[in-house]
Amino acid sequence: MDDLRFRLADDADIDAVVRLRDDAARWMLAQGVTGQWRPGELGGDHFRRIMKSGEVWLAEDADRVVGAWELWWEDEDAWGPQPPTAGYVHRLMVDHGSVPPGTGRRLLRAAEGRVAEAGRSLVRLDCLAGNERLNAYYLRAGYRVVGRKEGKPQPGGAPKSFTLMEKSVRGGEA
Repeated sequence: MDDLRFRLADDADIDAVVRLRDDAARWMLAQGVTGQWRPGELGGDHFRRIMKSGEVWLAEDADRVVGAWELWWEDEDAWGPQPPTAGYVHRLMVDHGSVPPGTGRRLLRAAEGRVAEAGRSLVRLDCLAGNERLNAYYLRAGYRVVGRKEGKPQPGGAPKSFTLMEKSVRGGEA
């Protein structure tokens, strides 16, 4: 994974991102994580919509997509109206069958760097409140809990409750 490269996704990448998301959902279910992602709940239309208002990033190794994340520039459903000081990371995902441990953290650092590069000082994310393992992952990555959002609307599903987290980034360094 020393050759891991990051780039913006385009329309030609949509099928790969949907496949990666569905594979990540299947992996979560196999790990006993229920109530978070389900295979088939997000299709190409979702990622195309995100690409119009935000960014979808890919991680590639040897010309194969092994990870991705969404970067939004606002997230009123979770955070309400906010000044333009943050980037919002969503759907951080890796191909668990082909990447070594720590790859997700590399993607997260790349997302943090992109937010800092855009001149924003905070990276924010929301994490399913009941997913203790994922909440702990982000705490270990330097995020801090700043609130909770009850009943956040979900694409293709019922509203859920989330832990709101943020991390400071400055001057192009995450």
